Amino acid sequence: MKSVLQICCVLLCIFLVSCSAVKRAERASHKKDKNEVAVVDRRESIEDEEDRNEELKEDRGDEDKVAVKKPVDTGPVFEDINEKYIYDYVAIAQEEMKLYGIPASITLAQGILESSAGKGELTRKSNNHFGIKCNGWQGEKAYHDDDAYQECFRKYKDPKYSFRDHSLFLKERRRYAALFELDIEDYKGWAHGLKKAGYATDPRYPAKLIGLIERYNLSQYDRQVLGNAYTQNQKSGSLKADHTSIRYTVKKGDTLYGIAKQHNLTIEELKMLNNLNSNDLAIGQKLYVKSL
Repeated sequence: MKSVLQICCVLLCIFLVSCSAVKRAERASHKKDKNEVAVVDRRESIEDEEDRNEELKEDRGDEDKVAVKKPVDTGPVFEDINEKYIYDYVAIAQEEMKLYGIPASITLAQGILESSAGKGELTRKSNNHFGIKCNGWQGEKAYHDDDAYQECFRKYKDPKYSFRDHSLFLKERRRYAALFELDIEDYKGWAHGLKKAGYATDPRYPAKLIGLIERYNLSQYDRQVLGNAYTQNQKSGSLKADHTSIRYTVKKGDTLYGIAKQHNLTIEELKMLNNLNSNDLAIGQKLYVKSL
């Protein structure tokens, strides 16, 4: 009996020791888990802080970029679209006056009127500032409702070619020859002469041109050109354009490529200057070789 009691006491002691060991292990494990969670939380907190710092650096960098960005110079601001048109194209109109003897005031007034100061539908889609129709034109074309439905108009890659074609259109057609006998400063004579020669059908066309010239003082641009770009005709006293410095006479062996290269032009520019439809040249042919 005594031995049985001893065995029971030993087993009880072993059980109590085992329970105590299990509890200590559970407490240690729980503490370890808490420590690991705390470490993970600290790591995530550090990573979040680093991310925020990087974002702040990027934001500051963007702010610095914005701060040093230079303003874009867009030129003068005009409330009147006609004044903007004059500002944009006066230099081209004056150059055409030097080359072909057409008053810059007339060219600008026609451009404003025909293109609605560059805002007209035809002008926006074709760079055609003077309403010149195809009439055998070999270049690109645009179709637009005018006197008739979907009429054919000339299309240009750049507005400057429209101004050049306008000069050639007037200079090379006999019906406008009388205009070039007028005094270069007689913008009223030019305005009425254009209507008389059939440039426009509107009976008020001359009055509209004259009104634009006088309202915006466009004749000042004629006066700026006169004096050094024109020579006095001793017989009639009228001013005539001097083209001698910008003409080239084709010689044997000349090619469009060679002439263009000699005068710092592209073949396309040389053909446009002279309204050429092919690369064929004739000995003695005179070509304009001054670029826009």
